[in-house]
Amino acid sequence: MNQKISAIAFYLPQFHPIPENDLWWGKGFTEWTNTAKAKPLFQGHYQPHVPADLGFYDLRCAESREAQAKLAKEYGITGFCYYHYWFGGKRILERPFNEVLSSSQPDLPFCLCWANQTWTGIWHGTPNKILVEQTYPGEADYRAHFEALLPAFSDSRYIRVQGKPLFVVYRPSELPDAKAFVRLWTEWAQAAGLPGFYFVGVNHNDKWTPQQDHFDAAILQKLPPKKPNVPWKYPLLKLRQLRHNFQLTIHRYADIYPTLTRNEQPNHVEFPCAIPNWDNTPRSGLNGLVMQDSTPALFQQHFDACLRNAKRLPEDQQIVFVKSWNEWAEGNHLEPDLRYGHAYLEVVKNALDNPGRS
Repeated sequence: MNQKISAIAFYLPQFHPIPENDLWWGKGFTEWTNTAKAKPLFQGHYQPHVPADLGFYDLRCAESREAQAKLAKEYGITGFCYYHYWFGGKRILERPFNEVLSSSQPDLPFCLCWANQTWTGIWHGTPNKILVEQTYPGEADYRAHFEALLPAFSDSRYIRVQGKPLFVVYRPSELPDAKAFVRLWTEWAQAAGLPGFYFVGVNHNDKWTPQQDHFDAAILQKLPPKKPNVPWKYPLLKLRQLRHNFQLTIHRYADIYPTLTRNEQPNHVEFPCAIPNWDNTPRSGLNGLVMQDSTPALFQQHFDACLRNAKRLPEDQQIVFVKSWNEWAEGNHLEPDLRYGHAYLEVVKNALDNPGRS
């Protein structure tokens, strides 16, 4: 199979208990807690999303991680981009990736995305409650961060572009001195025998460009606008928790997916990001954002558009990111559920196996 385009799926590690989540949300909290308790909020609302093949897994189990990797490989996913959390020296949810690293299993390529955002209680209706603040203490912290991840960057499975480890920063515009960060990490990487980094920032349609901070590329990750609305087509159900001051936003996936890609490539390397589905009401309830009526057939059209954009890039940088492999409480996953089974994965595999089709 001649497959030049790589498909990298973002990967959420919040499927095992940690002391912090136990303290904030109750003993045993994981991503499954919100996923499983979700209910339909309006007529035609698809909730809850129930996992099929892999079940309600625990990422502390090597068997679960192996099963994920086997499924990803089967359907053409090149590798996972693990969300990584670093708060001024404090790491959270690091166990699954650390075990992938130390055990050398599964044998699936990977890269890291520094999810550099302050954690708040927004998922539970308390957006002003700070749980863990994202801070940037300075050069010593950058050094500690680099050294903590050096074993990963040196791993043979780590995804490289132009020979350099690919490192994603989720909010590049929030770095207080992004150029210094890039310069220091590059110097330390070269001193450690690496060729440097291929730095990628996520562009949330906020006009950030990689050139301004000496990054190499961007990932376009657009979400539709958050505008409180409940179209007549989707009347709210009579629920006990219904409040008058909700801000539920519903967009039809058919209307939104064409806006998630660009018609013209900007004057920098920008990787498209395919979004198969989105519904974060399990986290945010009536303040959530829903892309309603996503189907594999519509996702196929969206994914084909992403592939067309990727083909415009230099051959050694033809990548499509997918958000996400397993963000279940965001209603945003490629992993099979009971309604659609492998259908979304089949879209990915068929498109990558037949690149001339798009």
